[in-house]
Amino acid sequence: MWYHLLMNNKHQKTLKEIFKIPTASQVKWKDIESLFKALGCEISEGAGSRIRVKLNDVRAIFHRPHPNPETNKGAVESIRRFLINAGVKP
Repeated sequence: MWYHLLMNNKHQKTLKEIFKIPTASQVKWKDIESLFKALGCEISEGAGSRIRVKLNDVRAIFHRPHPNPETNKGAVESIRRFLINAGVKP
């Protein structure tokens, strides 16, 4: 897959964590956001802790976790669905 050429080992590890079954918890948001950038996502800030992400004409809105840096299982599942809809697989 073309996007694997743009990802370093850390990005690939994060992608595997997102697609892990059962769903991984405690995935660091900064790693997810770094993966989005490596995949070429368009990222824009929303209100508060919201972040708008677009990849391959698929759009999603996520909330940055706070005060902890880890992303919960529900958010990881949403990110997984977004990536699948955008054509990204591990």
